[in-house]
Amino acid sequence: MKHLENENIQLIAQSARDFAMQNILPHVMEWDESQTFPVEVFKKLGEMGFMGILVPEELGGSGLSYDEYIAIIDEISQIDPSIGLSVAAHNSLCTNHILTFATDEQKQRWIPKLATGEWIGAWGLTEHNTGSDAGGMSTTAVKDGDEWVINGAKNFITHAISGDVAVVMTRTGEKGAKNNATAFVVEKGTPGFTSGKKENKLGMRASETAELIFDNVRVSDANRLGEVGDGFKQALAILDGGRISIAALSLGIAKGAYKAALKYSKERHQFGQAIANFQAINFKLAEMATEIEASELLIFKAAYLKNNHQPMSTEGAMAKYFASEACVRIANEAVQIFGGYGYTKDFPVEKFYRDSKLCTIGEGTTEIQKLVIGRNITKD
Repeated sequence: MKHLENENIQLIAQSARDFAMQNILPHVMEWDESQTFPVEVFKKLGEMGFMGILVPEELGGSGLSYDEYIAIIDEISQIDPSIGLSVAAHNSLCTNHILTFATDEQKQRWIPKLATGEWIGAWGLTEHNTGSDAGGMSTTAVKDGDEWVINGAKNFITHAISGDVAVVMTRTGEKGAKNNATAFVVEKGTPGFTSGKKENKLGMRASETAELIFDNVRVSDANRLGEVGDGFKQALAILDGGRISIAALSLGIAKGAYKAALKYSKERHQFGQAIANFQAINFKLAEMATEIEASELLIFKAAYLKNNHQPMSTEGAMAKYFASEACVRIANEAVQIFGGYGYTKDFPVEKFYRDSKLCTIGEGTTEIQKLVIGRNITKD
């Protein structure tokens, strides 16, 4: 059985690799330089079934497990982490939030369009003054008859401009109180719902990041996900799974940088031999390969628990913490192995280096992961 599963994962990984080589690789630096979010690529990814990876087939998705999901994010991110990031955000945040907490009627309304790539999804939690302190958010939703009126703004939101629908966490109780947040689905075109400034970022430049703005946005109570007050609890559950996504993204970056450095070190000759033969370079490659292997094992352990509906908060945080920090180290060493060429945009390691840093920040910083792990291992 395990052999068949591995074979299936290999086939899916190969299809993701082929897609990325054909549709993404030729445009990587062009999109990076111009900060282009290539919507047409995501429509094609939808046709491949990669925009609804975890969604059941009856709702238009691929009905796959986290194992296949990791493989897809990994392969795409080895070519362009920006695209890997956007695929991850669409699947694990917006789509997965609706899939996990919506009623059957709500799922039928939104999931098929998201799973097929007809719609691109956004997910709004972070605000200008509240990053890790999400409980203090200022975006509010006030009940008015059968509707809710939303006011405020979210920032650092993936697909804020191009997204067709967003899952948004709002405050429906007192600031700082427990159970004070509620999640709503807001569709593009709703009066008062607009996007703001697009961020000019160090890396991940082809993945669109901008503000979501809410100016007396009215949504029906039918757009509320779960119970009033459950929004923050829902967001934490979604972020648990999202950590697997960022870990898989980190894995792809690490592998991409490592493979480029390994190839270059065998081709580059100094003092009459390949630089891969020098112990200084050889040891760097050994460390990189070991950290990749360790990252992968941590990620698949978290995925195994997630697939089997077992608690995985600690394991997900460990995978995200280790893999994201490892990918930064590996991308850094890859640039070092390339020397001066690694600092130019003619070789891929410069971009892996820039893209890697987000992984230690997005969906919970390294410090937040340590907080989660530390709390979980010390509680009675």
